[in-house]
Amino acid sequence: MDTDQLEQSLREDVENCESLDDLESVRVKYLGRKGALTALLRGIKDAPPEDRPRLGSESNRLKQLCESLVEQRKVALGGDGPGDLYVAPIDGTLPATNGLTGHRHVLNRTFREMTDILHGMGYSPATGPDVELEYYNFQALNFPDEHPSRDLQDTFYITDDILLRTHTSPVQVRFMENAKPPFKVYSAGRVYRNEAIDQSHAAEFHQIEGLYVDTDISMGDLRNDLAVFVQELFGPKTEIRFKPHFFPFTEPSVDVDMTCFGCRGGGCSICGQTGWIEILGAGMVHPNVFRAVGYDPDQYSGFAFGIGVDRVSMIKNGISDIRLFQGNDLRFLFQF
Repeated sequence: MDTDQLEQSLREDVENCESLDDLESVRVKYLGRKGALTALLRGIKDAPPEDRPRLGSESNRLKQLCESLVEQRKVALGGDGPGDLYVAPIDGTLPATNGLTGHRHVLNRTFREMTDILHGMGYSPATGPDVELEYYNFQALNFPDEHPSRDLQDTFYITDDILLRTHTSPVQVRFMENAKPPFKVYSAGRVYRNEAIDQSHAAEFHQIEGLYVDTDISMGDLRNDLAVFVQELFGPKTEIRFKPHFFPFTEPSVDVDMTCFGCRGGGCSICGQTGWIEILGAGMVHPNVFRAVGYDPDQYSGFAFGIGVDRVSMIKNGISDIRLFQGNDLRFLFQF
């Protein structure tokens, strides 16, 4: 049978199929191990050398034509598109199975809870890019060149001047360049650092930072806002305390501890018997940061604070390994 006769026979056989079973038989007749097209393809090696290119081209064309005609006829016969022709029978007497219903990721739920609290406190959202300029990530935030504080935020560089942001503070700088006080804003999103990944460290994690700028803002205002925020997040009996710390972009700077959620300040294995857990960092905005955005530090003052969303979610949900958040393990995700 030459290729023209084979094509005509193929078209007629496919057209005459009245069921998916008939169509499967036609497919096997032409494309099965002993099918006509399969035999044609195998016989190319025995043809004269001058005929092989033509036979190879015709054979491949007929194979593609067969596959296309079978799929088109399958759809016409009520099939469900490309795939195996076999359709499993449906037993209507079997009990129905419960469908899998999705829900928000545990991190997303923590994000929403935290941002809802900040909205209620009068903070508005501000956004910025994940791929950031070195100027906004370091220089404008009072990180001098070659200063040791940069080592604590080693990140991934695209060029010497472009990097993945190490914190959400660059968003605050960009906002201040185009806004006039007073304002209360927060920035939230992914941040990146070149960390050795383990149970408590990840190269990609999430932060929320708040910023309040006005005239005559003090550490007392900072403490009041943080007390409200932490109590809304962890319960009305939660207390906070300040410890001196260093951040290049705030002065004075503090680490903020809260009473341990496990022992409520009594001392346990969770808090190392201290009764306190470090939860965020904060401080009064450094005058050099104000100068970088064109604010007069003698006229304006303000505070900033930052908190890790992953850490909060781990504390609130009893999660012991930060790597679980991005593991896509349904056994973990459906616990929350």
